[in-house]
Amino acid sequence: NSDDMSSSLIAGQRDLFRSLSGHHPDESSPSVLDSTQSTSARTLGTLKGVFAPVSLSMFSALLFLRIGYIVGNAGYLEAILLFVIAYVILISTVVSICAIATNGAVKGGGVYFMLSRTMGPEFGGSVGVLFYFANVVCSALYVTACVEGIVKNIGPGGNFAQILPAGPWWNILYCSVINILNCLICVIGAEIFGKMSLIILTVVVICCGNVIASFFLPAESVIPYNVTVFNATNNWTETEYGTFVGLSKNSLHGVMETWNSNLYPQFTMDCADHDSSPPTFFTVFGVLFSGVTGIMAGANLSGELKHPSRSIPQGTLSACLFTFITFVMLCTLTALTCNPVLLHQDCLYMVELTFWKWFVLIGVVMATWSASISNLIGGSRILQAVAEDTMFGPFLHFITKGKLNDNPIAAVTVTAVFVQVCFFLGGLNQIAQLCSVMFLLSYASVNLACLGLDLASAPNFRPSFKYFSWHTSLVGLIGTSVMMFLISPLFAAVAILLCLSLILALNFFSPARHANWGSISQALIFHQVRKYLLLLDPRKDHVKFWRPQILLLVHNPRSACALIDFVNAMKKGGLYVLGHVTRGELTDSLEDPVAKEYPDWLSLVDHLKVKAFVEVTMASSVRKGIEQLVRVSGIGAMKPNTILLGFRDENVHLDDLMESSSPFCQPTFNHSFKSLTQDYQKISPEDYVGAILDILKLHKNIGLCRNFQHLNRLEVFSSELKFRVRAGRKRYLDVWLVNFFSRDDTNVTDDTCLFMLQLACIVNMVPKWRKHELRVFICVNAADSDIAGREADLLRLLEVLRIKAQTFVLIWDHLSTMIKTNISHHEEEPEYVLTNEYLVEANEFILSKCTQTAVSFIYLPRPPTPTHTHTQYLDNLEKLTRGLPPAILVHGVSPVISTTL
Repeated sequence: NSDDMSSSLIAGQRDLFRSLSGHHPDESSPSVLDSTQSTSARTLGTLKGVFAPVSLSMFSALLFLRIGYIVGNAGYLEAILLFVIAYVILISTVVSICAIATNGAVKGGGVYFMLSRTMGPEFGGSVGVLFYFANVVCSALYVTACVEGIVKNIGPGGNFAQILPAGPWWNILYCSVINILNCLICVIGAEIFGKMSLIILTVVVICCGNVIASFFLPAESVIPYNVTVFNATNNWTETEYGTFVGLSKNSLHGVMETWNSNLYPQFTMDCADHDSSPPTFFTVFGVLFSGVTGIMAGANLSGELKHPSRSIPQGTLSACLFTFITFVMLCTLTALTCNPVLLHQDCLYMVELTFWKWFVLIGVVMATWSASISNLIGGSRILQAVAEDTMFGPFLHFITKGKLNDNPIAAVTVTAVFVQVCFFLGGLNQIAQLCSVMFLLSYASVNLACLGLDLASAPNFRPSFKYFSWHTSLVGLIGTSVMMFLISPLFAAVAILLCLSLILALNFFSPARHANWGSISQALIFHQVRKYLLLLDPRKDHVKFWRPQILLLVHNPRSACALIDFVNAMKKGGLYVLGHVTRGELTDSLEDPVAKEYPDWLSLVDHLKVKAFVEVTMASSVRKGIEQLVRVSGIGAMKPNTILLGFRDENVHLDDLMESSSPFCQPTFNHSFKSLTQDYQKISPEDYVGAILDILKLHKNIGLCRNFQHLNRLEVFSSELKFRVRAGRKRYLDVWLVNFFSRDDTNVTDDTCLFMLQLACIVNMVPKWRKHELRVFICVNAADSDIAGREADLLRLLEVLRIKAQTFVLIWDHLSTMIKTNISHHEEEPEYVLTNEYLVEANEFILSKCTQTAVSFIYLPRPPTPTHTHTQYLDNLEKLTRGLPPAILVHGVSPVISTTL
């Protein structure tokens, strides 16, 4: 039949939807279809699930208790203005809610789910927790208001009857009974809540309709009030009369007179507390706005809605329109029929004009009771979502287990217990403003999330709700943020401080902080970085602002952790890229083998705490792979200008990641990279030297790094281990401005020498290397040079370059005379022959000066072009640097230092 055909079609296309959503077919993660199905547990439609709860939450105590207070103090014109401002802010926020709700599958948790999946777990979790407790306290407040309405009207001295006993403990008992009733309704399920909301809304609408009809009756009431008048010298009591005249009873002249008396502001007193200070425009606005902040009542039930993407926009917007029309109608009728005295003196003025007074009591009780249920069930759904996301680890694990037919029994029970605790705390009215501020903070966060999504121009942000733009989000963000501080600057500051504290706590301790739900911050960063990269013009580069952009080529990170850490100190805020070449051909593999290695490299970067990017490539040979990386690494003007390679030798290296004595030991990398004992083919000397030549042809500075596994932190940094004699024994950074492959004097102002000085100076500027001293060495022939003049020239150069260093001018006649000249060589530049004896002596010559050296920078001669000489060239470098402390053989190709402003 058709149902079977539909099921088979859905099952047949499931893998397609998984691939479209970025999941592999064999993963356990739900697909796009999976996340939108399972509607059997969703029982609420638009009317019961959104329209009724939102309408009742926005009516709450405002409908029957606060209309007179608003009109009496603000006047009709300002009252309408206040409602318009409030609803512009609310509608802007609702539009943001609708945009997020229609941009993908919405699960349970309401504002928490929306924010955590948009802004990340830390931000969403912090706002969600505050929003949860705001719902808890508001539920307690509405239960208390409901009980007070009952007791004041049918308790001792009640307006209607005197049936119920009163007192603090009696009030707690009544609150507890209502809270238990609320809990039972929510435990039974969302369906019974929806039906109850619809029934209660019907009752409230009937009561409101009867009140509205009563304004047109031919009735008249005159109520005397004793008012105390205060004077500078004395005070006295006089009688004022509050009047109500029905529209059909009054004449046109009388109606206009009443209208004029209510047209403008008269900030006199609070009808609920005559002894309080007179209200202000912002006080009245705060009361009004805090009463209509229930716009999330429907979104909180997103997990119970059959079609949340459709129901939330339709239900919330229609509820806002319905409540706005109702409030404007009541304000207008009140201004036409009641004089200011009545509105200032009696919050329950509607009782005096309604033809059956019980309508007002029923309306007040039903509106506040339904709002308490809405907050209870909404809060429980947020708690359930937070528990399922393991936001607080195992502490809320029992919440996820306490479910029956997808109904969160445990979450409802825990929330009801918190509400019950609030009854015993007392002083709820004092923190009512804090609840309103927390609601506004969550709404501001939704607007901020929506604004960020739009500004980030993410292609996948295309909500089906078409009336959204960044302008509406901005209006909502500014409006809710301003209202927070207008309602209470103190509580606004407290709420923001709590939110920031929770963000930090969750960022450091929450197990969910590693969850990849997609954070808007990444999209915004990408958007801004792209924009600024386009502004970074490589044609405008100037040597004054040169900085090293380093590509460090790593064969196996197990033996290169110390080098990776050292180069991180040498980048000076520049680009730092870790490059790796895997031998192979993509045609020999079913999928990209490099993609599997990439996450391990990112984990290594996190473990070593270096600020580096990772580039991994595959090539048929290492030399070709190096050329690929040098050419394509980086983007725009941010491309490497300095390439560093490890030295090719036959030494046996320790495993930094597994050796317990290593400061970089981390057993979790046991299966991440190839073992050092594993057989692998080394790059040939010809390819290694050829790669150096390729890099120089591409006009990149180059450095060959050797012996960095000997960089012992205990010997180099005094802060590593205090009260040890050996700590900090290696305290020099040496720069050898000497080309040991030539008998000629080295030009200390050539690109290579200046590049070496620049690198050493940069390392010396890093805080942990700042205590080390720079030493600069040059070698001269005693018979051919003015030693004092050469040293003066060197000091002058360092002064011009603003480099502070010790200088050493060494006599090396005993070495330079050992370098032979190839007589058969007929090219312009002479070819020097380096004997084994010379290389050993040169090595010992350097060693004798570096017993306290941490790192040496040594001049790297340009390799010869003929391939048959590459092995000898590499062998000469190996003998020259054998047994030295960590050293970098450096060759520069371009100016890197400026002496001008």
